[in-house]
Amino acid sequence: MKVARDWTKGVPEPISACNRIVEIENGEPLVDLRIAAPSLVIHRKSVIPFARKTVAEMGERAARLIPKEFRLGVVDAWRPIERQRRIYDWVFECAKVAYPDRSYASLRRTVNRWAAPTDQKAPPGHCTGAALDIWLLDLKGNVMDVCAPYGRFDAAATFTLGLSDDAKRHREILVSAMLEVGFSNCRDEWWHYSWGDAAWAVRMGLNECCYGVASLGDASVYAEQERISEEWFLERPNPFLTGK
Repeated sequence: MKVARDWTKGVPEPISACNRIVEIENGEPLVDLRIAAPSLVIHRKSVIPFARKTVAEMGERAARLIPKEFRLGVVDAWRPIERQRRIYDWVFECAKVAYPDRSYASLRRTVNRWAAPTDQKAPPGHCTGAALDIWLLDLKGNVMDVCAPYGRFDAAATFTLGLSDDAKRHREILVSAMLEVGFSNCRDEWWHYSWGDAAWAVRMGLNECCYGVASLGDASVYAEQERISEEWFLERPNPFLTGK
């Protein structure tokens, strides 16, 4: 399904532009979102609940901005490079199945829109601790619809046109809160927000970013989340075929 979007809004972030950003790592630590941003809901068991300190503080402010009947749920935060590579490879395999006649270069372009590669100068935002993937929830933890009448993947663009009134309102609540506290949004993914990484710098028209690849050091800290993440991707449907 081809879904219309408003191309006048948002800023593209091609990999070539991200690679031109000068990285000046500021050494800010990864912090536990459960402590630093208690108003955020860790919505998936696969989430490694860590982000850079500034990012966590901004997420907390955003969570306090939204109407009282809603909450912000984190569906992804910091990722180790190994998880990012697994995600990229999984999306690539899905694309190969969905588009068997495309060349390798064409498949790479398609996949790079949805998953940041790990073989480029600019590291993926999630691997720097700069990025949060956020959904809007009700007080019981139910996911609010921000995509009707489309599937989530079909309506991934932040400024998708033709949304239902409720979906549009819910999406605006989420986007407005995150942007108001200073995050920038990936215009191809309504759920993805970052501050301090190379993609953020591109969106903001800057030449430098302050976050590079971050590490928690001890992988045992997040071993259970990695196990859950691997199992979840084994069960997830091909988004290029299902729109989900």
